[in-house]
Amino acid sequence: MTTTASSYPLPRERNLILGSLLVLAAIAWGLLVWQSVVMDDEMSLTMGMGAPVFIAIWVAMMVAIMFPTAAPMILMFARVHNQRKERGQTFVPSWVFVSSYLLVWSVTGLAAYGAAVLGDDLAGESAWVMDNAARIGGGVLIAAGLYQLSPLKRLCLSKCRSPMSFILSSWRDGYGGSFRMGLEHGVYCLGCCWMLFAILFPLGMMNVAALALITLLIFAEKSTPIGRQAARGAALGLVVYGVLVIAFPDLLPTVMSDGGMSGTDAMQGM
Repeated sequence: MTTTASSYPLPRERNLILGSLLVLAAIAWGLLVWQSVVMDDEMSLTMGMGAPVFIAIWVAMMVAIMFPTAAPMILMFARVHNQRKERGQTFVPSWVFVSSYLLVWSVTGLAAYGAAVLGDDLAGESAWVMDNAARIGGGVLIAAGLYQLSPLKRLCLSKCRSPMSFILSSWRDGYGGSFRMGLEHGVYCLGCCWMLFAILFPLGMMNVAALALITLLIFAEKSTPIGRQAARGAALGLVVYGVLVIAFPDLLPTVMSDGGMSGTDAMQGM
């Protein structure tokens, strides 16, 4: 398979794809901001939500954060299929790739909800967990920082930073092949970013400031020349912040900090 400069989508098609991604991301951001304003101050990792609502919000979060950063890959996919269409070969619309990419992140919502339920159960059964929730959150921050320096992170980030390389190494024809390509790219993005989403448990799932910082970091990592330096800088910041939170739990101003109520008192109030 080869590509040429003429294989870029027409400006109208390219702008339509990019505009659609950005509009969907903007709508998702609006939903997240609205949800953060109207939601109750629920002291739980699930935010008092059932699985369907939690996963729906998770998907909105993924659209808000991941669609702008996935745009170069989606445009590259459209570019190649535009060339194939001009040659009379099988054409697959971009939504096939996007839908399977989003499916990967939707499935992670199930795992995130399961982890949140488990965390809530442990907090409800153990006064020690409740009393040390912020310090546990500090440990999660440190783990996320160390993961930023791991070989798996570097491998997945390299795949996300080079859409053309991914196309050349992972190309498959047809609708089924395109769907599988979306799954594969989604898995690479998951491997690159999953610990950045794990830190939302201690920082707050509806913490809009944290969501914005994560979005900027992922964009910098994937789409700018300083991506690898940004990943290492984030690693240092996360580790330092995690250590500080373990030493001074009040530095974590979220539901992970019990607002001055001891674990025993919290359990008695249930």
